[in-house]
Amino acid sequence: MLAMNKIKILGTIVTIIAASIIFTSCKDKRSTGWEYAPNMYEHLAYDPDQKNNNFKDGKTAQLPPAGTIPVGFTKFDYPNTKEGYELASVEVKSVLAQTQANYAEGKILFEHFCSPCHGVNGQGDGLVVQHGYPAPPSYSKGQSSRGGNMKDLTDGKIYHTITYGVNAMGSYASQLAPEERWKVIMYVHHLQTL
Repeated sequence: MLAMNKIKILGTIVTIIAASIIFTSCKDKRSTGWEYAPNMYEHLAYDPDQKNNNFKDGKTAQLPPAGTIPVGFTKFDYPNTKEGYELASVEVKSVLAQTQANYAEGKILFEHFCSPCHGVNGQGDGLVVQHGYPAPPSYSKGQSSRGGNMKDLTDGKIYHTITYGVNAMGSYASQLAPEERWKVIMYVHHLQTL
């Protein structure tokens, strides 16, 4: 009699487990019934456009405090104007060591980012130009659209141009970190002598 009761209890437990498995598995055919890392599905963080009562203005996306600079950001205090360009020409000098390693990396960066328009040797004959895009001036023989010879461009003028762009050339500030810009400039100075 005692053994019979144990079998009935065990049978009831097995029936309940089987029914719960069947019931939960029928809910969503794509679900395995297991939830791994639930905080990835139901996160606690606010979305940027979501209302947030933790701030006075009720916004989640807040402006940074005045005077702060993002981590890893290098400030460039020269405006995107002709005056800023000329001032950068006089005041901005390379802070990078003139090493063979920096030169070699500058060459690679130039070939990846600049040569499609400027050409491998900086003559303004890149692949994009060969397909009909307006040619930039040669670094060794051309004239700058801002005045003067391209071979006379200073560190500051090239850095300003990479940062802001000029004419058909857009800014490369988001593609080249400040240190990488200096490496490209080192290589451009070599191209100015060809």
